[in-house]
This record gives sequence, structure tokens and C-alpha cells, in this order.
Amino acid sequence: MTATFPESFLWGTATAAHQVEGGNTQNHYWEWEHAEHSPFAEVSGDACDSYHRWREDLDLVAGSGLGAYRFSLEWSRIEPEEGEVSRAGLDHYRRMVDGCLERGLSPLVTLMHFTTPRWFHADGAWTSPKAADRFARFTETVLPVLADVPYTVTINEPNLAAVLPVLGAMAARGEAIEGLPRPDQRLTDAFLSAHRASTEVLRGAGVTHGLSLVGQEWIVEDGGDDELVAHRAAMEDQFLEVAADGDFVGMQIYSCARIGPDGPVAGDPALMTKAHMEYRPGALGASVRRVSEVLPGTPIVVTENGIATGDDAQRVEFTTEALRSLSAAIADGADVRGYVHWSLLDNFEWFAGYGPTFGLVEVDRQTFVRTPKPSLAWLGGVAQANAV
Repeated sequence: MTATFPESFLWGTATAAHQVEGGNTQNHYWEWEHAEHSPFAEVSGDACDSYHRWREDLDLVAGSGLGAYRFSLEWSRIEPEEGEVSRAGLDHYRRMVDGCLERGLSPLVTLMHFTTPRWFHADGAWTSPKAADRFARFTETVLPVLADVPYTVTINEPNLAAVLPVLGAMAARGEAIEGLPRPDQRLTDAFLSAHRASTEVLRGAGVTHGLSLVGQEWIVEDGGDDELVAHRAAMEDQFLEVAADGDFVGMQIYSCARIGPDGPVAGDPALMTKAHMEYRPGALGASVRRVSEVLPGTPIVVTENGIATGDDAQRVEFTTEALRSLSAAIADGADVRGYVHWSLLDNFEWFAGYGPTFGLVEVDRQTFVRTPKPSLAWLGGVAQANAV
């Protein structure tokens, strides 16, 4: 049975600056990658060289039949030292916005996708009392880039970023990690404060804005009812409450969270993907349904969904099932405005390096030659039909 989508539904794919640009030497992740005893499997290096090859990337998106491209701004390229604004950095990202528009693509722009300038990180990072004002100032600086941008995301996945120090502490203690623990509350508060400061600037400039969050299908294991409510409140609900003030909420949904009486429970190892996520395509629809119930007046954009696999046929199968679950949620009343697939390119997947392959396009690590996988044309066909 064919699953359909609303008129004017947005179809696209995504990347993030540090994961594809290459040579982002002035951000704190580059420094972290090169530190002694770094937790990264490998360094980002030249990544996909998209800082120089972004036009080719946009041509691939437009040529596939998709209608949108999500990318992020690299703060350290725009403000390499505090108060020192790079006109070349601003112009680069404005050219990318214009490049999207010239190709008939809707640009979705993320202001901060995990990475920050070294100077920001060295002076307290997000928990500095200056952090919110610094991020608001950066937001004001990039307003010229955001003209004609239909969707601007302030901070990418703060509910995941706030978990990282907790995971690091668990690893240092040698504790088994069976899922995402509750986020660090101090860091959570700092992210949400910075988001609010940024939205004041964006709202004043008339820029359509929202927060993007990790979403999951929540599954209760035996005896875990109370823990699930508490865990979900910390990991999701407190962020959704703040996101309600935006023009939309971006949801980034890959899998599920199984919660028992003592917290997260690992899924079946046989179902794990290359990114160590449980294969659960229906999580997309399940998460969207819940978010639409919690935020009934806030439109949803699926700003990420995908699978890390070396089997492109499995990617198509996963995405087909995920999209059908999304269509069913929309039919039942969820206000979803678009779907953005992660990712356009096989890229640098943070701590896991280049191992997990989420891309619709393969990238040669030596030559940077892009080779579209069948899934790119398939998803473009879905977009053109507005149905799957």
C-alpha cells in the first residue's frame, strides 16, 4: 500500500560542517581528536573536502530530485578569535545559501552542530556565564547568512551533547554502557539558556527558528515504568518544553530507547547497526506521534533520520519502513512539514571516525570522488512522487 505525504512536504538530505568540510583546525573537536589518549577512532582530517566541493554536493542533491539541503555553520571559521569576525567565513556560507536557492533547494541552516571555537571551549565552554551572550552575539553576526532561509536550527541535539560528559565519566569508571544515560543537568541548563538567547535575536530579525533534538521510540521493559517516565523527562521532555517557543521543532530519530527499572537496557546485539543503534525503522513514526502529543501546536520537521550500513538495499528498506510509519503518524494528525535524510555523504561520524556509513553518496577517502548510491536516486524518486 502506498504511503502519501501532504502537499508542499519538504524532502531533503543533510550534512554538518565538521563532518564533511575538512580542515576545521580552529574548533575544539579538532583539538580533542589530536589529544593524547583521544577517544576518537581517527581524526577528521580533510573529511569530504566539502568546504571546497560544496557546489558538487548541491548538484548531487538537486539532481536527485530532492528539494532541500541542511548544513551547518562552522562557528570557528566565522569567529576564529573572540570578537574577530571573518568576512570570508560569512561570505562562504552565504554563497552556500545562494547556491541552494539557485538550484531550487530550500536551505536549512544549523548555527551550532556540536563544534565550537577553541577560544570558547577554553574559557568555560557552555557552562561559562558568558556562553549565552556569546552565542547570541554569534547569532547576530550570522543574520546576513540567514536571509531567505526557511528553517534555522539554533543548536543541534543539545539533549545528546549534554549526555557526553556523563558517558565519559561512566567509561572512566569502567561501567557498562547499555544506552544513553540522563543528561548532565548543568550542561542542559546552559544549552537551553544559549538557545533562548539565540532565539531572541532570530525572532527579532524575523527568522524562522527552532531547536533540533534526538528523538526515540520509548520502550518500557519489565518493571521500568517509573524509570521510563523519569528518564524521558530528563532526556526529552524538558527540552521539548523549551522547543515549544520556536516556530518548529527539529526531530532527529534513528532508533529506540529500552528502559528497565535501573535505566537503559541494551537491545538485541543481532539488531545493532554499524552505529551501534538498534534496527528500528518504526521509531520514526512512534517518536513523531509522541512529540505531536506533547507539543500539539508546534510543527515538526524531521531534520535527521537514516541508518549506518554498508548495504544500500538495507538503507532503502529501512527508510521505506520509516517513511511509512511517518506517513501513518501524519494521517493520524501529526503536523510534520518535512523529512531530511542523514546523510548526503559518507562522512566523519565523530568518535567512530569514518566507519559508520550513513551516506546516500560514497566518498573516496583519497580522491574525494563522489559516487552516488542507488538510494540517492530512490529517495529523489520518493520526493518527486511525494509517496513511498
